[in-house]
Amino acid sequence: MASPDLLKSPGPRLTFPVPLLLVRHPPVPAVNLMFELYDAPSWLLGAMIVGAFVVFALTGQFAVRRVLPRWFGGKDYNDVVGQCLAASGVFFGITLGLLAVGAWENFAAVDDAVTQEASDIGVFYRTIDDYPEPQHAILVNQVRTYTRREIDIAWPKQQLGITPGPVGNTMLDQIHRTLTSFNPTTEGQKTLHGETLRLFSQMSGSRRKRLASVSTQLPPIVWFVVFSGSVLTLAQMWLFVVENKRLHDLLTAMLACMLGLLVFLLAVMDFPFRGDYSVGPDAFELLYSQLMTK
Repeated sequence: MASPDLLKSPGPRLTFPVPLLLVRHPPVPAVNLMFELYDAPSWLLGAMIVGAFVVFALTGQFAVRRVLPRWFGGKDYNDVVGQCLAASGVFFGITLGLLAVGAWENFAAVDDAVTQEASDIGVFYRTIDDYPEPQHAILVNQVRTYTRREIDIAWPKQQLGITPGPVGNTMLDQIHRTLTSFNPTTEGQKTLHGETLRLFSQMSGSRRKRLASVSTQLPPIVWFVVFSGSVLTLAQMWLFVVENKRLHDLLTAMLACMLGLLVFLLAVMDFPFRGDYSVGPDAFELLYSQLMTK
């Protein structure tokens, strides 16, 4: 993919196109309520989701078990229910599996984008080493300050679901003004300056990809399908007539645990920057410690 070009504007402020790395969906109240759950440790979030599924499954089973004789007239239709459960379980299992794979690929794509952004900053930082003074000292200090701020201030905001923007954009504007204030005099400086502007554009585009992914999430309709399918799958377990009720309860609880774990996986992967298992600033930290502290 070609690097996004710098947009020309009459004023000194520089704006960048938002790359379509991932589809962003506007937050809805129901999904915003889930944000509070990400403040809990991952193990607690998993226990809450799995526990909720198990409690719902067993509660529904105890309630339906009392009315099954009236519904079925004292007969059991376990063969029919079993065939229906097997067929629907296959379709719903494939759906959940594909969603889990998609969520993981989304998470991996965001992680790769962050690594690429850190790499772009590193290449840009190396390039400005060849600038003469005083531009060299100014640019080095500006890039160091910008990188440190992204680690210490921008990342905690991202972990809260907040898209950082104005201050970082201002710092990039300052770097851009420093670059455009330099007038190359030799052919070598002209070539270097043109390449530096291209790398700056590429670095800025990578930042926009990261910011765009902060609010990336599964659309609410997907969560509706996941929870509705889970309820229907568990409801079919309630229609079995089994003499050994403990065995029936155990099997229903195991199925509920399995569904709860898959939903937990989707929830953890849904917001790449939130929760314990999230995309961190490791690539930025490595860049800063190995390249910018010398």
